[in-house]
Amino acid sequence: MSSIVIFGAGGRAGRRAVAEAVSRGYLVTAAVRDPGRHADLAGDNVALVAADVTDADDVAKAAAGHDAAISSVYRADLPSREYYPAAAHALIDGLGRAGVGRLVVVGVGSVLEIEPGVAFHDQPGWPPEHREFSLGHTAELEVFRASGGGLDWVIVAPPPVMLDEHAGRTGEYRSGDHRVLPREADTKPFSYADLAVALVDEIERPAHSKSMVAVDY
Repeated sequence: MSSIVIFGAGGRAGRRAVAEAVSRGYLVTAAVRDPGRHADLAGDNVALVAADVTDADDVAKAAAGHDAAISSVYRADLPSREYYPAAAHALIDGLGRAGVGRLVVVGVGSVLEIEPGVAFHDQPGWPPEHREFSLGHTAELEVFRASGGGLDWVIVAPPPVMLDEHAGRTGEYRSGDHRVLPREADTKPFSYADLAVALVDEIERPAHSKSMVAVDY
């Protein structure tokens, strides 16, 4: 049976990634900063461990013996442009030491381009605090792009809209490249449940390598 370590397993995307992976028969290690806050994650085929994703030693320890990793991390108390690059560096180092060769990362749609060289977050009127958060993810992407080495990473970016945390899994989505996918005005919000499907698909049937890809309905 294959195994996946999921960093940030206590968040909205992370929890659904845990459930999606378990439903497909994977053994999952749910890595969180404070296991006491997420005790409900532990269960059949899910081991709960403490890990700081910005600490390469923690990453290596949590990832040892696994076939692949997912990163769905978030910190509201740290500057985005410090946190996400630090996490990327630690993941590259720690996963390399653990011998884990595949990493799927949850991105944000505001980093995707709306025209060549222009990200969604560069639009006039985009709230400065949202842009700052998005720039942290841009810095993360730059770390992965510059990493070289043997880690086969992919960043999966949902559309730049509020995701639906209540909608059920449909298992349907389409993927693109580094650009925002066109969507009709009446298209329903993309769900965290289907984002989880896309994440685990990229482990089960890798379709992209060392790139950021958009997903949407």
